[in-house]
Parts: sequence; C-alpha cells; structure tokens
Amino acid sequence: MAYESIDKLQNALGEEVFHYTKDRKKAAGRALGTMVEIITYYLIKSWGLNNSTSIERGLVEYGNEDISHNVEYSLHPIINTYEVKIPNDGKSITATKVLRALESQLDISKFRKKNNNLLDTHNVLRNACTIGESDESFLLTSFKSIGQDEYALLVFEQMQKPYAMFECKRVGVEEGMKKGPQTIEKAKQGAYVARAASSLQKIRTNSGEKYGIIYRGNGEPYIKPYVELMDEIIYSDDTALLQKFILTIGVVSNHGNWFTAENHNKELKVLAESYDWLMFLTDHGLSQFISELLLHPSEEYKKVQKAFARSYTANKKRNVFTKVRMDIEADAALRRYFSDNLDEIESWFNIIAPIEKTIKELKNELGALRSKDWEEIR
Repeated sequence: MAYESIDKLQNALGEEVFHYTKDRKKAAGRALGTMVEIITYYLIKSWGLNNSTSIERGLVEYGNEDISHNVEYSLHPIINTYEVKIPNDGKSITATKVLRALESQLDISKFRKKNNNLLDTHNVLRNACTIGESDESFLLTSFKSIGQDEYALLVFEQMQKPYAMFECKRVGVEEGMKKGPQTIEKAKQGAYVARAASSLQKIRTNSGEKYGIIYRGNGEPYIKPYVELMDEIIYSDDTALLQKFILTIGVVSNHGNWFTAENHNKELKVLAESYDWLMFLTDHGLSQFISELLLHPSEEYKKVQKAFARSYTANKKRNVFTKVRMDIEADAALRRYFSDNLDEIESWFNIIAPIEKTIKELKNELGALRSKDWEEIR
C-alpha cells in the first residue's frame, strides 16, 4: 500500500499503531524519526561497513578538542579483528564473557571494560556493541554465526578517530501548520557539527563559489574548489591531508510534505551547504519500508512487524526496535530485506549534494577511505 504523502503515512501509523496515545500523530512522528535512523544503519551494514560502525560516539571538533558532539554513526578504521567462541547457554553475552574469551589472543589490560551485553536473555541484540575502550581505540563485537551449542563472535578494534560520519535529520512542517520552528534549529545544529568535524573547511568567494581549505603538513593552506579538493583528499595518499579529514554525510527526510529533493526549503539548503554529502530519503522510500515491513509485511518479515509492535504498545516493557537495541530475529529479517533489495533501497535516496554525484560514488569514496593505511596516516 502506497501513501501519497508523509502526512498520510503518519496518520495511518497513528490510527493503526498509536491509537492508545493522547497525540497519535506526534507519537507516529517520533517513530518515523527512529525509522530513518534504522534505514540508514542497515544501509551502512549492507554496504559491508558493519565492523567499522560505531553508534552515538563522541566526535571532537577539528582544532578544538575541548568540545565533542555525539553523532548517529561514525565509521572507524579497523586495527585488528579477532574471532572468539561463546557457549550458547541461553544466558546473556556480556562484555566480561567476550573479553575473557579474547584474553588468549590480545592483551586486554589497556581496555576499560564497558557494561554492555551483545545479547540479553530476552534475545535483544545491541548493535555496534562496545565492550572495551582505551585512549587510542575501542573494542566492539558482533555475531559471525549462531550455532545450537555456541556462538562465533567477531571482535574488532576500531581506531578512535573516524574517517566518516552519518547524521540523520527529519525536518519540515506538519500538515496544517505554517511554520516548523524547531526544525530549522535541528538543521542548524546538524550543520554546525558537520562544519566543525573535519580538517576540510568550507569558504565562499566574493562571487559565491564554494571552495575548500585544508592545511598541508608544513602549515600552508591549500585551497581549491570544494568538491575537487574533497575528491583529491579521499583518493590521496598524502598523510597530512588525510590525518584529520572526516567525510560528513547527512541523511534527511521530509516532515509533513514540506519540501522535496527538487524543491528545497531553508532547512534543506542549510544542510546541503554543510555536509560533504546530503542524501534525501524520499517519501516513497520511507512509505515502502513501513508498508512492507511494519504494516503489511509478507511472512518472511513478520518478525520485524512483531518487534515494532512490541516496542510501541500501551503496555510495552522495553523498546526492541531502535538503532541500538533490536530484537535478534528482527535484525536477521532486516539484514535479509536490505540484502535482497539493495538496489531498490538505494533508489529511495536522492543525492542533494554534491550536485550530480551518485550514491555509487559515495560508496566508492567510503571504500577508498576504509582501505587506507590509517595506522601509518595517524
């Protein structure tokens, strides 16, 4: 079932799912924001970047490390990857268990243990599960395979400094309203973080052209047209240019059918001027995700609908449908859905910036950054 606008979709969610709340549409709106985050996360996973991904990690400002900002998703270089086995005994998979299994392969004394469970006794998975942290790196774990008697887990050590970041913003104005006063503030907040994250800074000429400035190893400024300079850095082996560079990617979706990829409003313009890449999740894409997985799923995706329903009922006990915490069977169904429909899912996104670039080029840029020798660069 297709919905002609986000407002119609939000109303449908309000009637079918959030009928028990005082403000059905507001509750549905909050859920839509969560769905944008989930779509973005599983898209990143489907691009083979799971082991590089951290969630809600603090990102320090370039040149001003006293200030940091949590970002939705950051992609980090992998220093090492290990495999461990944990008994499948029905108990939680705790950080303590994983670290104990890892001791024979890695000196874990430098890592401060985190109190996170990869899987709890309710079969709720923690995505991008951090189990340890040092001054230079993080230890995260995820499933490689699930056997009847034991789990095979991957443990990967991520470098602290990321090479890319993703932020999700849902902005606009709701049906019947003339203004969306909070949404421009959200856009400005996202724009500030995007502009402050990387050593590649944006400047404007007197005639309005966008240029980039970055400092070479000798402290000399290097200035070129912005996209040209960004591409040069990404595909360069110049340590000084790469050392503090972070590719910033924004994912924005409509709120109330206020703008489109072709018809930019103020919020979209602010974000497009700030992120290196701005991806617009279309109304059609969000509608298809909700229709096929949450409202009218086929049998193979009913686990997603069930997890969503468990998380948004009047007597819910826990939320098992977020970017961080996901029912493990729903996670498997989501990964299958994204794998089986990746080309179509990628078509849900329009690239707002850089102009005339494609999502394939973004994937290539992320691949180029991931493959660099970051231990040498740092």
